[in-house]
Amino acid sequence: MKEPIPEVWEGLPVVSAAEMRALDLAAAEKHGLKALDLMENAGKAVAAECAAFLLDKGLSLAQSKIVVCCGRGANGGDGLVAARHLAEGGATVAAFLCPPKNDGAGKYPELVSVNLARAQAAGVTVTSAGPQKGLDKALAWCHLAIDALLGTGATGKPAGAIHHMIRELTQAKKPIIAVDIPSGIHPDTGHHSGVFVVADMTLTLGLPKRGLLAPHAKPQVGVLKVLDIGYPAALLKGPSRK
Repeated sequence: MKEPIPEVWEGLPVVSAAEMRALDLAAAEKHGLKALDLMENAGKAVAAECAAFLLDKGLSLAQSKIVVCCGRGANGGDGLVAARHLAEGGATVAAFLCPPKNDGAGKYPELVSVNLARAQAAGVTVTSAGPQKGLDKALAWCHLAIDALLGTGATGKPAGAIHHMIRELTQAKKPIIAVDIPSGIHPDTGHHSGVFVVADMTLTLGLPKRGLLAPHAKPQVGVLKVLDIGYPAALLKGPSRK
């Protein structure tokens, strides 16, 4: 018999990507929470868990070399915040950032642009991702890789720079911590399209996502932790989340 996805996990309601988007909207409209502040909270919490993960392996931040693979959207912004906090804690951090969409604008969303500047100011080396840009070499010397490529808003098979980075992450065989979901895993079903990250640990933000708790997704998710990023308790209670 197929094991069902639970409705509640560790006392928290399990949500779909659409429900998570609605929660983000309610956080802004009803509670006045700014997306930039939530991203700061998320990245800081991710950095703290990464530091604990490394310490468990006998490495302080001052001894640690970390590679952060960032997408061009909010998940990448979370990764840039985490990169900054890890660098400020003494780690050597290299971030590889997907170039902006080729849609004529050629710009990152404001949340990403702001945190890109902050990360660089904190000493994070940021490289535009792509073939021959050195990601393979950076992964060869790192102690930990952070997957901040795709979040719950991603659909379809990863392509372009994202595809390339997932392939490099897979080939490197280094410990990987995924931010929110392992890239390439569907947030609602837990299925993948053949291009995906296998994480040692997944740090999901706010509430557990349905796909992360699908039995077939466990090998890709690894150890699952839910991070408190500052949503009001009233938003996290029941299935209606009103």
